[in-house]
Amino acid sequence: MSGHRSGDATLVDVLRLGLTGGIGAGKSTVSHELVALGAVLVDADTIAREVVAPGTEGLAELAAAFGEDILLPDGSLNRPALAAKAFASDEARAVLNAITHPRVGARTAELVAAAPADAVVVQDIPLLVEGGMAPAFHLVAVVHTDADERLRRLVELRAMPEDDARARIAAQATDEQRRAAADIWLDNNGERDALAAAVRTLWAERLVPFEANLRGRIPVQPAPVLVDPNPDWHRQAQRLIGRLALAAGGHALRIDHIGSTAVPGLAAVDVLDLQITVPDLAAAEALDDALAGAGFPRIAHVDHDEPQPSYGAGGETDPAVWGMRLHGSADPGRPAYVHLRVQGWPGQQFALLLRDWLRADSDAATEYAEIKRAAARDAAARHDPAQATAVYAEEKAPWFDGAYTRARQWAEQTGWSA
Repeated sequence: MSGHRSGDATLVDVLRLGLTGGIGAGKSTVSHELVALGAVLVDADTIAREVVAPGTEGLAELAAAFGEDILLPDGSLNRPALAAKAFASDEARAVLNAITHPRVGARTAELVAAAPADAVVVQDIPLLVEGGMAPAFHLVAVVHTDADERLRRLVELRAMPEDDARARIAAQATDEQRRAAADIWLDNNGERDALAAAVRTLWAERLVPFEANLRGRIPVQPAPVLVDPNPDWHRQAQRLIGRLALAAGGHALRIDHIGSTAVPGLAAVDVLDLQITVPDLAAAEALDDALAGAGFPRIAHVDHDEPQPSYGAGGETDPAVWGMRLHGSADPGRPAYVHLRVQGWPGQQFALLLRDWLRADSDAATEYAEIKRAAARDAAARHDPAQATAVYAEEKAPWFDGAYTRARQWAEQTGWSA
């Protein structure tokens, strides 16, 4: 991959992959494979050493804060001596972080900014999960190796004392915490060739097309194929919500997982629907570039929901209050639609009501599932994804006409509120 970043401020960021895993899991094996394929590597450990190398302001500040005895005779940093002082108390650790973290962040930003415009930037960060950094990346890949095997590697291959190795493993994130953050789970318990093959597949089938879609602001448009419910949809949605929240900032009043994938046990097209509630459509428009840069480009031809006269009363039949904006995911590995709707407008309210009604009424959910199956069968006869999607939506529309009234009645009976 080649090319150079221009000075055009409208260009979206390069694709950033956060790479992490427990100590001894094999992150370096994965990063080396990705670099061989064309990725640009930004290694947090390397940068952390660089910013406190001999002669740097960072090292001088450390010596002033912790004493000259943290230096070796040649003037370089005595890391064990620093660790003994810096990790003796929360206050000392805060001083260490205040000196090193801004410098690491600034150097990281420089390296990312220097990457070619069409680069896939891989940031190897051992404590990515522990630091809550996942939302800052387009994707997070976790390299996983069972704890026993990691222990063996640390003791036998790195000559680390076993007690030290066990303590380091225990101090890091759990496998469950890493799974929650992982868009990509790379198993490194087997042969190295198997891991390398998985990385090559990841590169060709997800990273390269994602980068092209991100740069071209091209949303993925999957065919409406119905699949069995996936218990991981909720966790996947939470990862996207974290990214959307970071991109939207104060423009987002709330972000919710909506649609069929938000209803446990309901078959659905494997596309996550997410709703960003905004104060007005101007706020929605203001998010175009930020959402595109985060991997969610605008679908420009969609700018309203269909007005539903049966939903509510008064001005809610006015087409103006059914305006919305729609974005799609540029990631071929995780299709999604992001609906931006105004707080209190009927479309925003109904998206939340429908989800909650279907969660509460199993008969309605079963009925809807049958409607979806019939629509998906008819859509499958269309080879063009856009036509298939249109057929799928059209055939569900009559059911929705009644669902507005039924869901509203349920809301009144139960006292539901968004």
